[in-house]
Amino acid sequence: MSESKNILDNTAVHPESYDAARELLALCDYDMNSLKKNQISDLRTKITEIGEQTAAQKLGIGVPTLEDIVTELLRPGRDPRDELPPPMLRTDVLSMEDLKPGMELDGTVRNVIDFGAFVDIGVHQDGLVHVSQICDKFIKHPGEVLKVGDVVKVRVLSIDTAKKRISLTMKEEPKA
Repeated sequence: MSESKNILDNTAVHPESYDAARELLALCDYDMNSLKKNQISDLRTKITEIGEQTAAQKLGIGVPTLEDIVTELLRPGRDPRDELPPPMLRTDVLSMEDLKPGMELDGTVRNVIDFGAFVDIGVHQDGLVHVSQICDKFIKHPGEVLKVGDVVKVRVLSIDTAKKRISLTMKEEPKA
C-alpha cells in the first residue's frame, strides 16, 4: 500500500480521473472515508439504479471510464499484474543458474518500458528484452508491438547471476 494521504493513490484510478471518482462517490452517497473503510460494496448496485449512461453523463465521462473507475474503487491496492497468466514453467529451468545462452523459453510480459520489456520466464527474476531485440524492424517504443500480459517466445542472450540480470531476445535465431 502507498503511504500517500490520498486514498485514490492506492487504486489504479488515473490521477486525471480523481475528480470523476470523487464525484461518483458523492453521486452514490459515499465519501472518501467510505472508500478508506472499504464500505462501498454496493457501489455497482447504486450505479445500476442511477443508470450507467446517466451517471457517466453527470460525471462528464464515458461509460467505459465509469466502469473502470468503479472496478478500481471496489478493489483498492490490487496489482493488475496479479491477473496476468502465469509463465509457462519448464521443469529443467528453476533458477537463473539453470539458464544457458541460446535456450528458448516462453514467458509473460510483465512490464513495458521505454527501453524494452521485462518478461517473466519463471526463475524469480524477470529477463529484459531490449527494444533492439524485440523484432527485426525498427520500433520507437516497445509498446508498439508488446503489451503487459502478452505471452512471448524468447531466447536467452546472457545471464549475469552476480547482478541478477537476464538478457533476452525475441528475434529469430540466425540460420547458419
